[in-house]
Amino acid sequence: MAKKKSRYVCQSCGYVSPGWIGKCPECGSWSSFAEEIEEPEVSSSSKGARHEPRVKPANLRDVKGLETERTGTGISELDQVLGGGLVKGSVILVGGEPGIGKSTIMLQTAGILTRGNKKVLYVSGEESSSQIKLRADRLGTGTADIQILPTNSLEDVLSAMDEQRYDYVVMDSIQTIASADLNSAAGTVGQVRHVTYRMVETAKSRGITVMIVGQVTKDGYIAGPKLLEHLVDTVLYFEGDYNRGLRILRSVKNRFGPTNEVGIFEMSDKGLIELKDYCFADDTADKTAGKINVPVIEGTRAFLVEVQALVAPTFYQFPKRNAMGIDVNRMNMLLAVLDKKGGLNLAGSDVYVNVAGGMKITETSADLALCAAITSSYRERAVSPKTTFIGEVGLTGSIRTVSNMKSRVAECYKMGIRKFYLPEKVEFDKEIEIVLTRDISSFLDML
Repeated sequence: MAKKKSRYVCQSCGYVSPGWIGKCPECGSWSSFAEEIEEPEVSSSSKGARHEPRVKPANLRDVKGLETERTGTGISELDQVLGGGLVKGSVILVGGEPGIGKSTIMLQTAGILTRGNKKVLYVSGEESSSQIKLRADRLGTGTADIQILPTNSLEDVLSAMDEQRYDYVVMDSIQTIASADLNSAAGTVGQVRHVTYRMVETAKSRGITVMIVGQVTKDGYIAGPKLLEHLVDTVLYFEGDYNRGLRILRSVKNRFGPTNEVGIFEMSDKGLIELKDYCFADDTADKTAGKINVPVIEGTRAFLVEVQALVAPTFYQFPKRNAMGIDVNRMNMLLAVLDKKGGLNLAGSDVYVNVAGGMKITETSADLALCAAITSSYRERAVSPKTTFIGEVGLTGSIRTVSNMKSRVAECYKMGIRKFYLPEKVEFDKEIEIVLTRDISSFLDML
């Protein structure tokens, strides 16, 4: 069969070039050209012919809903992130830094899926069959009935899918697979987009669940860059603390379930181990100034995390402000509120804030706890570990309530916290002490 012609198109303005060039002569952008397959031109004789539509409009009330029957992966933390399990015909993208555990969880999942008499094809463009066998023996899936296909050719993958009826296909990784239709190397923008599009088309037409592994660049984006997210149904990101072996699987897009769900794992020599009731806070009862335990919501789950603050006299012309796990701009805003509305003079002090366990707080429910931790460190007065602070702090110094307050209180109660500083009353079936806080000035006086 004749090879399809390709062209290079600027992704910024659409300028077409027969070959790759570094700078677009039309818009001036650099490295914006991607290889695309050139569509055949329509002959002049057929331009006037009437087009016969392949798809006709349908009334919405007559359209039957899609049956999203889910299949459990056997890993409860992964099922929760997916929204209950794998959906037939869906395409899932798993991204993360090299060595964080993407291939490990894919091989573990493939081994569990074969127990239900399901056919699984594991496509590897990075490892040989013997290397996969060694890793499978270590994970305990060496005897699983998994079909291994070590190749870098998309045509080999499609041919294998034509010969046998597979229920699940794992592609590890998308940057190592290339199509013969394009002249560019594997991993380029054109190849990644073309290979993903062909796999999505095959998955939807045959009802095959495809799981794609995508490497992440230095900027934290899936190599491409990020052009795969709108093509697939679900996007999962792996985060983690390499020193502690902790792995967090986060859902950032899911057409068949909620987003921002998280699953907690621990990396061991036997693979990824689920941590269903993991606590990011310190469970010791020592009283240390500048340490507060606060609940945060990730998806539908509440986690107790430890917010640490250190306020020390500065030796510089401008005091230092450093934050890990919290937006530094948010911290600077809270410091200004503490100074203006609370009378806390921090102009001559360095302020360091950290969230223990490698967790990142993106919501505003920890504002009050952060203010309490900074005040505790500044005054060198420890706060009881059985006390927490929940609320959003505004620029006017007012303290506002946050969502899912009852779930946060329940998680804190489970971890032994009995005293709560809240902006409103919360109905709870257990005996707890609630201290109402309306503004930052009265809160600092009570603290």
